[in-house]
Amino acid sequence: MKKLKKVTHQSVTIKAVLESRNSLEKTLSNLQTSLSGLTEQDIKERLASFGSNDVVHDKAPSAWIQLLLAFKNPFIFVLLALAAVSFFSDYLIPLRQGEETSLSGIIIILVMVLLSGLLSFWQEYRSNKAAQALKSMISTTATVLRRSHRDLAGEQQEVPIKEVVPGDIIFLSAGDMVPADVRLIESRDLFISQAVLTGESIPVEKSDTLGASVSTNLQSQPSSDSSNPLDAENICFMGTNIVSGTAKAVVVATGNDTYFGSLAKSIVGTRGKTAFDRGVNSVSHLLIRFMLILVPIVLLVNGFTKGDWGDAALFALAVAVGLTPEMLPMIVSANLAKGAMAMARRKVVVKRLSAIQNFGSMDVLCTDKTGTLTQDKIILEHYTDIHGHNDHEVLQLAWLNSSFQSGMKNLMDKAIIRFAQEPENRAYIHSAAFQKIDELPFDFVRRRLSVVLRDEHQRHVLICKGAVEEMLSISSCVYEQGQFLPLDAAQRERLLSLTESYNKEGFRVLAIGTKYINPEAQKAQYAVADETELTLCGFLTFLDPPKDSAAQAIAALSENGVAVKVLTGDNAIVTRKICHEVGIEAGLPLLGSDIEGLSDEVLKPLLEQHTVFAKLTPLQKSRIIRLLQENGHTVGFLGDGINDAPALRDADVGISVDTATDIAKESADIILLEKSLMVLEEGVIKGRETFGNIIKYLNMTASSNFGNVFSVLFASAFLPFLPMLAIQLLIQNLLYDFSQLSLPWDRMDDEFLRKPRKWDVSNISRFMLFIGPISSIFDISTFALMWFVFHANAPEVQNLFHSGWFVEGLLSQTLVVHMLRTRKIPFIQSTAALPVLLMTGLIMAIGIYIPFSPISNWIGLTPLPWQYFPWLVLTLGCYCVVTQMVKRWYIRRFGQWF
Repeated sequence: MKKLKKVTHQSVTIKAVLESRNSLEKTLSNLQTSLSGLTEQDIKERLASFGSNDVVHDKAPSAWIQLLLAFKNPFIFVLLALAAVSFFSDYLIPLRQGEETSLSGIIIILVMVLLSGLLSFWQEYRSNKAAQALKSMISTTATVLRRSHRDLAGEQQEVPIKEVVPGDIIFLSAGDMVPADVRLIESRDLFISQAVLTGESIPVEKSDTLGASVSTNLQSQPSSDSSNPLDAENICFMGTNIVSGTAKAVVVATGNDTYFGSLAKSIVGTRGKTAFDRGVNSVSHLLIRFMLILVPIVLLVNGFTKGDWGDAALFALAVAVGLTPEMLPMIVSANLAKGAMAMARRKVVVKRLSAIQNFGSMDVLCTDKTGTLTQDKIILEHYTDIHGHNDHEVLQLAWLNSSFQSGMKNLMDKAIIRFAQEPENRAYIHSAAFQKIDELPFDFVRRRLSVVLRDEHQRHVLICKGAVEEMLSISSCVYEQGQFLPLDAAQRERLLSLTESYNKEGFRVLAIGTKYINPEAQKAQYAVADETELTLCGFLTFLDPPKDSAAQAIAALSENGVAVKVLTGDNAIVTRKICHEVGIEAGLPLLGSDIEGLSDEVLKPLLEQHTVFAKLTPLQKSRIIRLLQENGHTVGFLGDGINDAPALRDADVGISVDTATDIAKESADIILLEKSLMVLEEGVIKGRETFGNIIKYLNMTASSNFGNVFSVLFASAFLPFLPMLAIQLLIQNLLYDFSQLSLPWDRMDDEFLRKPRKWDVSNISRFMLFIGPISSIFDISTFALMWFVFHANAPEVQNLFHSGWFVEGLLSQTLVVHMLRTRKIPFIQSTAALPVLLMTGLIMAIGIYIPFSPISNWIGLTPLPWQYFPWLVLTLGCYCVVTQMVKRWYIRRFGQWF
């Protein structure tokens, strides 16, 4: 057998279009198969050539890989570098020279790194496990025609989907998932839901019509762009679902060569840096730059003034560690983990911890329509007479037509029956007096369905519903207030105008009509030829309604500064209707066909002006996301289909639902387990609260450490000894950092939570430069106090000097947390959460106790005289007052705090 050519990614769409236009014989010849199916030998050869019918997808890395990735953080790299230098200078060199060695500094740094990495690993590992468990279960078998020998007839077999190969003859029925890209051979009443690929909620009709290139819906609505391969009427695509009907088809492409597979392949492993990643990296680079400038200055000043370059190097290393917010990775992880746990209580799985902060900084939420804003469930909206007024007689006729048909009921039939069974409508439905005589099933040519019933007067009545234009073509009169009026040109034009007005509002429209059969013409079986001279009675309109919580969620997001844009594969008319329902000002939609020919430079400003983007391909959605990011936005995307996967992957925060496709859930960062969209607002607020507590620590610690460096530089220039030993500086930093572990439980001011927040490196740098030196003023006053009042002015009494500055430095930077955590007046207008109050109080008490503790001699401290403490209280009080004054000036001057 001649070897089949493997379909490439580029040729998937082309092949689908070509096969839709080929004759069945030509398609079978191209695929080297027959209507009898493939042999076992054919299957083996094609599996070897094409591979199994699997779609590539992301898998969570192994636990060991996840553990290693948890330590992939710029700050951790800096800390590990400092630990390596410290190990060399504090342990290896003294060991070789026979001097006393110390591993305390190294241990402190490594403990911080280990705790941070383990916390991050554990939370993300648990989230990945939960997300894996959420994957939807899909059909694992397909019905194919196989034969054991080429001369034998084929037999139907159930085989695993992964064993389906090109050329296989398969059978499809309602409820099946299409296992591959297929070309229809035979079909009956076949409706396919392509929402997973296109976002269109209404099922499309498919048939084995030769050369059909445009699908037609059961609606009065303009047809789709025929250039789209998904519109091919005789091609069904992998991942779509059979809503009703049956079909026999030949497999055209499998696995990654399918349209579904090509989309999945394009997004696997392609995630770039998010707003969180870019923010952390920018802050890391800022702090490293400060370190590279200040640490050499400290080294040179101490080396030249003290003459001991070894001690100067150790002290400079301690300063480098002091300049680095050692606990930032752990504070970040703790904040994000706390946010993830809070979201989990609201039935939200956070797969990637950094998505919590991106959630808070998001200022544009792009959302798909079908299944996200809408219920993805068709409902009957109107049942009207020919003038557009609700008429229960029309509802009765619609119910009789839908309930008495014997074929597979489509979504519109189900919507009619469901609506008629509601308590308030049951009184208008009567079925006992009717008996079914015959049925004329739906087909793609007529686009209508009829049932013939016997009423209580023994009359045969034909009830027909279908697409408006087809119904008008077989109707001769209309029913109006008990009268039968002729269907003339003016009446026809008025009815078409009414239908068009419903279409513009986003409704799908069917017409319904009746015909009483003369007694002499009554029979047991009726034909299509009997569908003539009908009386048009009214219209039925259908809609995929918005979720109950959608409007409230959109309003809440708007109040919190998040703009909502709709990106959908559905048509503009339906999308505008849904937008109106949920409170989104749609304006003029921008279509995918309009976007395709525009350059990025032209498209970028248009993205700011438009809210609705319709008839988009998956790659167009992804392009819009990327360009919005280039415009400076932090972008979230809410979607649930394979067509949403590239956008979910490219967004700063991808949000999906537990009923989404596997590919969508794998691409998302956050999975919603409940139907209410109000959890979006809660996620935004939680994200901003998380970010606020992270930025608090960063600003406070960086400014405090920066102030300490100024103090060190000043003291080093005038003191005959080091202002503080390296071990003392490390312990002081460690105690301060532990006091900050309570920050994830702190509350944020309401003003901070009202608008999106982003990493602002310029403000962090400015905060360090303006707020940091305040502490230096009071450090210098403490130097003067210890030198002149307590006479700690010689190397032999340097322990007393160290103790005085150790206590004042630790207490001032710990107490000032309460001053800097809010733009309001602390303890009066805004009080920290209880964990923060307790932890800062505990650390301050420990700081006072250490000079009096048994370890004081080991770290070079000595007990302080009681006369020192009134001075300490005065210093701390003045520090708080000055800080509050500078804070108020800073806010007036720069218009922001954090």
